[in-house]
Amino acid sequence: MAPHHRRLISNWLFVLCFMILGMIAIGGVTRLTGSGLSIMDWQPVSGFIPPLSHAEWERLFALYQTIPQYHLQHEGFGLEGFQRIFWAEWIHRFWGRLMGLVLIVPLIWFSVRGMITRALAIRLFIFFVLGGLQGGIGWFMVASGFRADSTAVEPVRLVLHLSAALILYVAILWTALSIRWPEPQASVASAGMRLTKKLVWCGLALICITIVAGGFTAGTHAGFVYNTFPLMDGHLIPTEYARLTPFWLNLVDNKAAIQFDHRLLATLTVLTIGGILLVGLKAFAPGSRAHNALMLLGWAVLIQYALGITTLLLVVPVWAGTVHQTFAAVLLGVMLFVLHSLRGVASR
Repeated sequence: MAPHHRRLISNWLFVLCFMILGMIAIGGVTRLTGSGLSIMDWQPVSGFIPPLSHAEWERLFALYQTIPQYHLQHEGFGLEGFQRIFWAEWIHRFWGRLMGLVLIVPLIWFSVRGMITRALAIRLFIFFVLGGLQGGIGWFMVASGFRADSTAVEPVRLVLHLSAALILYVAILWTALSIRWPEPQASVASAGMRLTKKLVWCGLALICITIVAGGFTAGTHAGFVYNTFPLMDGHLIPTEYARLTPFWLNLVDNKAAIQFDHRLLATLTVLTIGGILLVGLKAFAPGSRAHNALMLLGWAVLIQYALGITTLLLVVPVWAGTVHQTFAAVLLGVMLFVLHSLRGVASR
């Protein structure tokens, strides 16, 4: 690929990554405002067009009135109230469709013009297919909220939907980074460099696990209880931590345990990244891509940890919960950038 084509195509993929971050943010607003169940049908193509007549609004509102969430939470709030929650979900779905167009239309153009390799074109088309699959997973998640006595989607399906989005985000971001910087920076790998790379892999794994735990925290509304820090109801470990049997149920259905696990994993992530910085900033020369990436990582983890505490202490306002959820993906992207900058460091 020509250098100017590399820059153009990597910029296009970076735009897609930013759009995924936007999708995660809109999804956070949708979840925190209880808007996710407002659209009762899934129309991948015609759903591009919002309701254009009063009769269509009435039809959609009548559909919404058939599910438990309306009767348990919103009964009597009228068409105007329905429209308020409808728009958040519609924008979420519209954004997903728009991302599909932003991916497939330039992909066809670049392929026809011979600006990308066949292997890259196939990889990007697979990303397009996975994006469509993500829409199906989203509907699979939403459908779980239509069950009797349900006012929200199942936490497991919410985590699945979020995880699938992040997998696609990671895949596109890594591809963009590899196109922009196809060759690793040459360096003689020292013991400190090798240790840094091992710690970065540990940090990446911790971030992923912490995000999954955060998904269960969001899905079970565990962030609305124990709104103090660092103690939980006066205890470091909540007294209700292991109240369910078998024990594994506490990991997905016990609010006290779910929130504690998320706190613990977040703290371990901060400490691990602290170790990465202590080792890595000494091992890599100032001004190098790896050194700059590590500095960025340090600021990102501090911001995310502060956002988590703020969200908890304020009892999860929509703005804080949305920013915290979105910045988790930003932190994941920064960690991926660090790992990408260490490609030239041999593991042994």
